[in-house]
Amino acid sequence: MKNPIPIWQGEMIDLGDQRVHVRSTPRGPAETAVYVHGLAGSATNWTDLMSELSGVVTGHALDLPGAGYSPEPPGDDYSVDAHARTVTALIERVSDTPVHLFGNSLGGAVSVRVAATRPELVRSLTLISPALPDLLPRYGPARVALSTVPRIGEWAASRLTLVSAERRLGATLAMCYADIGRIHPDRLKEAAEELRRRDGLPYAAGALINSARGIVAEYFRRGETNLWRQAAQVSAPTLVIHGRHDRLVNPRMAARAVRTFPCVRLVLLPDAGHVAQMEFPERVAREAGLLIAETVLAPVGE
Repeated sequence: MKNPIPIWQGEMIDLGDQRVHVRSTPRGPAETAVYVHGLAGSATNWTDLMSELSGVVTGHALDLPGAGYSPEPPGDDYSVDAHARTVTALIERVSDTPVHLFGNSLGGAVSVRVAATRPELVRSLTLISPALPDLLPRYGPARVALSTVPRIGEWAASRLTLVSAERRLGATLAMCYADIGRIHPDRLKEAAEELRRRDGLPYAAGALINSARGIVAEYFRRGETNLWRQAAQVSAPTLVIHGRHDRLVNPRMAARAVRTFPCVRLVLLPDAGHVAQMEFPERVAREAGLLIAETVLAPVGE
């Protein structure tokens, strides 16, 4: 197991009504990518994939409001709509041309909304186990839904702080990876240190609970703003990647994605879990690189 690369340097970026922390690869390639992490994640979830694609795109991975090093949002709004507005503002801030948008889990749901409502900003869309509505969720999402019940979520969060960071991290990673043996010890150490830092933030628990409530609310949204209806409106070429061992988003949702997105290619990774970009960054980069190359070479208007 080779030593991992260092995490990318970050900076606070002012988006008007809020500030977010963004980690970026060195500026070079003309094409720009924006990366959106999932629930309980951060920009560092994209470290290795950003490295793999750094010769193809200039990458920017944000900590969503309340996650990573980003402060809590105005009005404590952790809805998918609010996150989508943040991502939209960041795209407009970092690029004068449409970007290649990446989203994992919650970040996938946010990215679908951005691509559907602001198509002029998105050149291609790569979704890794996107958390699109599934009313027959797996065990993991059912636990997330339970944590959103008023008072139960807050009680659970207070109890969890009594458990060591290493034990909490182990449980989370076991849910997200198909094989936690693939995680380098240095990455585990970094993640545990980050979790302990988060424990000291007064808004950390609320950010997690309210972001979970935001995604659960999307499961029951009806009408034209339902995420599946918005997926059908996405005009950008789309790549959907699912791991067959995903314990959080059922891989059967991949079939629905193929039926729904207008221009889509599906990749099923037989030995991956919920965070394929972390577990198999080289494979994800290869597939995303093909999509990016196709969109860059496509004639204007095609």
